[in-house]
Amino acid sequence: METFTIEGGRPLSGTLRIHGAKNAALPILAATVLAEGQFHIYDVPHLKDIDVMLQILTALGAKASHVDGCVSLDTTSISVTHVPDDLMGLMRSSIFLMGPLLSRFGEVTISRPGGCVIGERRIDLHLSGLTALGAKIEEVDGYTTFRTKQLRGNNIFLSFPSVGATENLMMAAVLAKGTTRICNAAREPEIVDLQSFLNAMGARVRGAGSDTIEIVGVPRLRTVSYRIIPDRIVTGTHVLAVGVAQGHIQLTNTMPEHLTALIEIARNCGVEIKTYHDIMEIKSTTRPRAIDRIITQPFPGFPTDLQAQMMVFLAQARGISMIKETIFEGRFKHVNELTRMGASIFVDLGTAFIRGVNKLYGAAVEATDLRAGAALVLAGLGAEGVTTIEQVHHIDRGYERLEWQLQQLGADIQRTTSIS
Repeated sequence: METFTIEGGRPLSGTLRIHGAKNAALPILAATVLAEGQFHIYDVPHLKDIDVMLQILTALGAKASHVDGCVSLDTTSISVTHVPDDLMGLMRSSIFLMGPLLSRFGEVTISRPGGCVIGERRIDLHLSGLTALGAKIEEVDGYTTFRTKQLRGNNIFLSFPSVGATENLMMAAVLAKGTTRICNAAREPEIVDLQSFLNAMGARVRGAGSDTIEIVGVPRLRTVSYRIIPDRIVTGTHVLAVGVAQGHIQLTNTMPEHLTALIEIARNCGVEIKTYHDIMEIKSTTRPRAIDRIITQPFPGFPTDLQAQMMVFLAQARGISMIKETIFEGRFKHVNELTRMGASIFVDLGTAFIRGVNKLYGAAVEATDLRAGAALVLAGLGAEGVTTIEQVHHIDRGYERLEWQLQQLGADIQRTTSIS
């Protein structure tokens, strides 16, 4: 079992380069299934979810390596269309393989995807969208099989702007016959990155970043080399880390336009943020001010993946703040752990009421999921005394060596391994 030990109370300083976005890399790696040959994908972080995706692709017949942030993939020998059950259960993003495998081979079989337990995450939008493109679905003994002789373009309306469903349907539609329009599509930057990757392969996709995406099917796609966009959630986590621990840092390889909601809120709370092209400079020297209300929303609203980290930031603010979670109903599991560190937080009907305290205090806590774990790390940075965080494997799903990143900024954080 691995644990983080953090000695709090040290302001952050220094420069850190932000690694590529996990949530962009995963669908792009899945999309390599759409063509035969050699791919080189750059700035792919070394994360557990990435490892699982590469294991799945290898099990399907691909040859894969991941060295110094570059993933090299040869998809020529892919022939298996049943995603392995054990790997499917490790990561929800394995569901991204439905669209590409169905599009290229006309068949795919999956079991229920895994991932963080943060609330209901149904795949009904994926199923109804693939059905609209002409897939026939058969569900037997916990397995779902999709078959088609030829996917055909169609108009698809998503009842909710699901990121995963939007990306899966984009990948399914690029080789379909005719034109597909996805209405009420998700608008996240990672979807724009997927569009750029698919178009580099020879697809005809436009509209990503808006609520309507149009895909004109093409007969075949080619292999390419491509670089992943920076991770906006990792960037936002470090912005809030400065707000919690105070200090003055510089982040490089960022895209500030992907964090406009966070930047505006942090500035209103008293954090100084300057941006220069792909560089962000963040400075905080005092306790932040409280903010009346934050509501998590699909992009370009405030991201649910920064809700837990923002809660830690506001837990030490002057005044009372409120955060309403509208995306995942199970995403307040970090509240109990934060109250053990002295935070004053009350949750009712999907809304957290946060009364800022003068300081948090080190404690033994447990990461219950990826973003909750990141929030506890931030709490440890700003707390008085020593904080130990167990179950840090959750954190490793979305942050490449988070302890190393924070050490570059002067934090006193160590990873230890014990035999249980």
